[in-house]
Amino acid sequence: MSEPAPAPAEPALTVPCPFCGTRNRIRAARVDDRPKCGDCGRPILLDRPVKAGDESFDGVLAGTDVPVLVDFFADWCAPCRMLAPSLDAIASERRGRLLVLKVDTDAAPALSQRFGIRSIPTIALFRAGAELSRQTGVLPKPRLDAWLDEALATP
Repeated sequence: MSEPAPAPAEPALTVPCPFCGTRNRIRAARVDDRPKCGDCGRPILLDRPVKAGDESFDGVLAGTDVPVLVDFFADWCAPCRMLAPSLDAIASERRGRLLVLKVDTDAAPALSQRFGIRSIPTIALFRAGAELSRQTGVLPKPRLDAWLDEALATP
C-alpha cells in the first residue's frame, strides 16, 4: 500500500519586524489576523509595503513563498513618491498573495549595485527568489496591475 502524498506546505511570508528587525515567518492565510513579532511582540502590518535593506533582503526573498514585488526608491525622488500610493494599494489589495518590499537605494547601496539599479523608481517582481520582470519609472495603477497580472501569469 502506498503512502499518501504529503500535503503541500501552506505559503508563508518572511518579513523583518519594523521595530526590532527580527525576521518573522507568517502564514499567508493569517496576514489579516494582526500578526505580532515573535521577539518584541509589536505588530507586523502586511497591508502596506515592508522595508528591507542589505541585511534583511536575502532572508525575506528566500523565506517567502508568495511573489515579492520590490520597489527600489529614494526618499528624495519625486517620481518615487508619486508611485508610492499605487504600491500601498497593491500591498493592501494583494496581501497574503504578494509581498511588497521597499528598498531605499541610498541606505542599501549593495542591493542597488547587485541588481543594477540605474534609475529610480525601479520595481522588480520575484518568484522563488528569481526575478521575473522589471519596470522603471512611474506607471498608473491600472497599468501596474496589468503588468503584475501578466508577469505572474507566466510559469
